[in-house]
Amino acid sequence: MFEYRHATFNDIDAIFSLINNFALEGLMLSKSYSTLYEILPEFVVAVETESGKVVGCGALHCTWSELAEIRSLAVSKDFHRNGIGGEIVKLLIEDGKKLGVKKFFTLTYNTSFFKSVGFNIVLKETLPQKIWSDCLSCPKFPNCDEVAMTLE
Repeated sequence: MFEYRHATFNDIDAIFSLINNFALEGLMLSKSYSTLYEILPEFVVAVETESGKVVGCGALHCTWSELAEIRSLAVSKDFHRNGIGGEIVKLLIEDGKKLGVKKFFTLTYNTSFFKSVGFNIVLKETLPQKIWSDCLSCPKFPNCDEVAMTLE
């Protein structure tokens, strides 16, 4: 069983490890501790109830009026295929809808997962707010190989 909740300071080390282990494999962008502390309120975590271990995380980052990004979604490999990622995305979308978000997007390598939760592939150029706010400072810019996807 898993508990899903908003992240706290006690979760930072686990979030850092989850994200950066996948980043080492080139599957997502790394995050520093300082960045994680700054964006901590954006995160939801999945906790295995038996062990109390954080086994998944994801963040909702508002980028523009009624537009938000689902990002930093990571689930421990030992817990893949348990519905954790889908549940985290569902909770982030619920949080976004409470704020008035009408359009969600992600940049991902895992298009099959995001298709399974309702996202569709789009051209990155349809997300200029993302490009001007984050992409310009990304080490992969201008040769980003992630796929843009949206859910409206």
